[in-house]
Amino acid sequence: MNLFPSGSTKDEDVRQVAYKMGADIARSRMATEMPLAAEALAAVEAADIVVVEGCYDHVEQVLGALDVPYTVVPQGHLAEAALNPDQLLVVNCPGEMSEAEVVVVRDFVVAGGTLFTTDWALGNVVERAFPGHVAFNGKSTGDDVVRIDVLETDSPYLQGVLDADDDPQWWLEGSSHPIRVLDAERVRVLIRSAELGEKYGEAAVAVVFPYGKGEVFHMISHYYLQRTELRNERHRRSASSYAAEKGGAIREDLWNLAEEVSLGDVESAATSSRMMANIVADKKLRAMED
Repeated sequence: MNLFPSGSTKDEDVRQVAYKMGADIARSRMATEMPLAAEALAAVEAADIVVVEGCYDHVEQVLGALDVPYTVVPQGHLAEAALNPDQLLVVNCPGEMSEAEVVVVRDFVVAGGTLFTTDWALGNVVERAFPGHVAFNGKSTGDDVVRIDVLETDSPYLQGVLDADDDPQWWLEGSSHPIRVLDAERVRVLIRSAELGEKYGEAAVAVVFPYGKGEVFHMISHYYLQRTELRNERHRRSASSYAAEKGGAIREDLWNLAEEVSLGDVESAATSSRMMANIVADKKLRAMED
């Protein structure tokens, strides 16, 4: 069965199917574990999320797998977006911006907006708009895959992201930019990788810090993951095995593919899908309460 007949490669097909399966599992588990958050996620409208296009990363594909609507802004047109602090602003790698756009981003966060950036946007956006918090350490990664660990398991952003028996992988695009934490009092490391630290000098995978009335999330590499490594027998099991393990539901039209997609692929997709779902739902909940 080919769900994506538009000329994509087999690997691209598998990745997209894995994300749809992972997103299904993430949403069904959220409905059980965090029903208010699940209701908020279902209430999200396209105007709530503004995505700045990037030629390297495509966070909007994770949102699409989650069936969450969003508004796309072409790179270079952010100043025309009329941002408001109830929104989530996603800036895909590389995040190249003019000085005027950097000011728009800073003012947006100061007023209460939430910013989510990936990889090269660390230097192109975050360092310029919010100096003194995090920085590129100057040691670009190779094309690599590393194990990750969640640090703040009680954080609303990380609930349901990892269970004790999970072993998800995080893909590092060649020339990804490791995150150096400059202000350890304000910057919280949400996800880390000992492998990343050993190889490239910094262990942080995902960080968050407050700024003004808002907050900034940043993650190394591309959020829409390109590949995983099947490092053990568990990773090589099927997607149906992962769904049974987690108690999550996969939509019926995908279930007949569940034996063809690996547990490792779906686990990595479900991990990133659940974290994004948590961030989006938390932002929507706070906007609804204001």
